[in-house]
Amino acid sequence: MHVIQVSCVSDRLRRPAADLLDGWPTLGSIAEAVRKAGAEVTVVLSSHRDAVCEREGVTYRFVAERWSGGSAVTAYAIPRLAHLVRALRPDVVHMNGFGFPFHTRALCAQGAPVLVQHHADNPDGRMRALKRWGLAKISAAAFTSSEQAQAFFARAYFRQSLPVFEIPESSTLFHDGDIADARRATGVFGDPAVLWVGHLNANKDPLTVLDGFARALRHLPNAHLWCCYRDAQLLGPIEARLGRDPMLAGHVHLQGPVEHPKVEQFCRAADFFVLGSRQEGCAYVVLEAIACGATPIVTDIPAFRALTGRGKVGILCETGNAEAFSAALESLSNMPKKSLRARAIKHFQEELSFPVLGSKLVAAYEAIIARHTTVSIEPR
Repeated sequence: MHVIQVSCVSDRLRRPAADLLDGWPTLGSIAEAVRKAGAEVTVVLSSHRDAVCEREGVTYRFVAERWSGGSAVTAYAIPRLAHLVRALRPDVVHMNGFGFPFHTRALCAQGAPVLVQHHADNPDGRMRALKRWGLAKISAAAFTSSEQAQAFFARAYFRQSLPVFEIPESSTLFHDGDIADARRATGVFGDPAVLWVGHLNANKDPLTVLDGFARALRHLPNAHLWCCYRDAQLLGPIEARLGRDPMLAGHVHLQGPVEHPKVEQFCRAADFFVLGSRQEGCAYVVLEAIACGATPIVTDIPAFRALTGRGKVGILCETGNAEAFSAALESLSNMPKKSLRARAIKHFQEELSFPVLGSKLVAAYEAIIARHTTVSIEPR
């Protein structure tokens, strides 16, 4: 089976092919996982120059686009990309993202079935009519949670018979390690040590999590919350909240931006990971935390239900409910931390790792090809 995975995301840094692959490591990790699961894989990427390179048995083909103010001129780019895909004679095409309607429609005209993967695409976003047109001919869609597809069906992006596969956008190469070493490297301490990694914005809802943590401190006086973030829209209200509560302030550590490799150490150092998101496409950091053994206390939303196995690992809390976060933190703190950590790691390895992701994608591709073949030979 020959699979072509397509990415039309523009690299505004205009990096050479090798540098771009280094900068976008999950792109290669997904392709390699599918190859190891038994498929031949070619990755086709829209770019600012033509290039071909090979890594770990995967061929990467970069297709030049014209640029104008940072945006691709699709009238030039799409035929070249689509014609290349047709010439490579794939059995199935995997398109990343719903935001490229012209590319998607052109790929659907090349003969092979097309699976489109959801990447935090908003059903109420811009260009809705154009996206409906672009998605009209696809063969299947993939979401982190199948529940996320409901809004797209309701708004007529998909025909009602479209197959939907529940497959996360990606996985992570993060893995568990020595807790003591991680705590020395990060300075993290606490019993329990609780980690937040995410923007300080309304969607992530850090103020609800902070209020929940404050409640839990009454029963967990040695707990400490460590916050790593880049976008800090709500930093002012958070600092004001801490200023009104000296006890809380002594247990919350605002770390600010942390380089991605060090996030792995923070995840290893933490007992629990918290996030108050109201909506997410996937949330890679939850994958990363679980991979390192940090038990998630996150909101009960479709993406997190899927990633936690419907609460098989960690606890799911109602969005905006500080009391629920407090109760979850107190409940988990009464359980053996070693067992919780082992459960999280086991769940990641069996449900969320790259080998599992590769196998899920290959199974989806095979199902799509079989269905496409059946439809093609049916009498008209």
